[in-house]
Amino acid sequence: MTEQNQKQLGNTLWAIADQLRGAMDADDFRDYMLSFLFLRYLSDNYEAAAKKELGSDYPQVEKKDDSSARPVPLALWYANNPADVTAFEKQMRRKVHYVVQPQHLWSSIANMARTQSDELLNTLQAGFKYIETESFESTFQGLFSEIDLGSSKLGKGYPERNAKLCVIIKKIADGLAEFSDKLDTLGDAYEYLIGQFAAGSGKKAGEFYTPQQISDILSTIVTLDSQEPRTGVKQRLENVMDFACGSGSLLLNVRKKTKEAGGTIGRIYGQEKNITTYNLARMNMLLHGVKDTEFEIFHGDTLTNDWDILRELNPAKKPSFDAIVANPPFSYRWEPTEAMGDDVRFKSHGLAPKSAADFAFLLHGFHFLKDEGVMAIILPHGVLFRGGAEERIRTKLLKDGHIDTVIGLPSNLFYSTGIPVCILVLKKCKKPDDVLFINAAADFDKGKRQNQLSNAHIAKIIKTYQFREEEARYSRRVGMAEIEKNEFNLNISRYISTAVGEAEIDLEVTHRELVEIEKAIAAAKDKHNGFLEELGLKLLP
Repeated sequence: MTEQNQKQLGNTLWAIADQLRGAMDADDFRDYMLSFLFLRYLSDNYEAAAKKELGSDYPQVEKKDDSSARPVPLALWYANNPADVTAFEKQMRRKVHYVVQPQHLWSSIANMARTQSDELLNTLQAGFKYIETESFESTFQGLFSEIDLGSSKLGKGYPERNAKLCVIIKKIADGLAEFSDKLDTLGDAYEYLIGQFAAGSGKKAGEFYTPQQISDILSTIVTLDSQEPRTGVKQRLENVMDFACGSGSLLLNVRKKTKEAGGTIGRIYGQEKNITTYNLARMNMLLHGVKDTEFEIFHGDTLTNDWDILRELNPAKKPSFDAIVANPPFSYRWEPTEAMGDDVRFKSHGLAPKSAADFAFLLHGFHFLKDEGVMAIILPHGVLFRGGAEERIRTKLLKDGHIDTVIGLPSNLFYSTGIPVCILVLKKCKKPDDVLFINAAADFDKGKRQNQLSNAHIAKIIKTYQFREEEARYSRRVGMAEIEKNEFNLNISRYISTAVGEAEIDLEVTHRELVEIEKAIAAAKDKHNGFLEELGLKLLP
């Protein structure tokens, strides 16, 4: 699918969302729209696999015109082969890892919408419940918990709500009809809509969305070989984690970058506190073809560390990760308990202040990083220079040689805030004994609402990191002695001057230029006086 078609598909779906939203705000309608896209993906993928599995036994039916119901081949096969259904579904669980009942397939639901069936709402509810509890070997309890099909925003009673759903689903089905060639197009559409809903969500957007351009930087950094980035992408990442994963887009981008370079990822881990966003992330994984056995997203609080697999006390069993990426909430207020002072994540560095949990998030991720791993985290600039507890944490990380690179980005890149941010790259074992500073704050394209990083801007940041390059007023490698002299303050302006030096003045050349200017002035005055004399007027002195 071309980039133009992707954009066209995204625009089509966004126009439908904008048209149908009605009494709902964007955040509510987002959950409906994305859930229907998710159902469409699961259904298309399942029907394609069923057609391949059944071969010549797969019913051949003619499509009717768009105004009427369309036959659902799999429903016909189920009806004609009841004795074979159990064996078929067992085989499908092996092949695609899940089962969707014929009546719950998107094609069946769309048929009901086109014919304005009174049973659409009930069938949809039953289908969502089946997907949550029975479709997959792993249960996805609560996957659709944020979608209230009984909401008064859809209508006052069942008939009105059912009629509204018929309109919404028919519009989506018709809008998607011309874009159904490839399954991955729905993944692209899902990402596009998440971005569009984020643009309209203001500060809430930070809860679930990392702008694609920043995601590209983090994803590329952690897929490069951690010890020798110049050698290129590490061919095998056993695992990757994002402990504030939002909609999961950042994790999916790491997977995409690794696959594009011919590498593989063993397993993807994510954690998310917000229930709506947690469900978005689980759908997003499945919608992008990540099997339920290849990822684990946990709903819980990262700072209190309530994920059992991360609370393992036995060092031999403690999970650790090849790559960690994160875009945690900036300067989040938290309430650390006294007992947290002895928490293994914070014990050797100290607790972040209540007013800003930035370093608490960083230390959480860093604790679970493998010795040979790499972590890239987005943080507000304040972590580079604020004093008190943050200064003590920063100083220890620097003295222990864990901060590898500091990247300053332009302001106004996020939907949720206009403040400039930085990327910190950390490693438990790093070869260079200096810190690389990259000042990319001035490299951006001005946008209507947000500033944008072009592909060239992103490529320059990556190349500078990968080859540890130095460039005047852009990047510099700074030894620990100089950082210590600056009292472990990492403010980028202390190490990279952006001032443009004044050009040297050649006095002899300047003198000649002044002489020529004076000659030109004298000639012009003589000419002017000539005109005045002809007119009988007083001459200029």
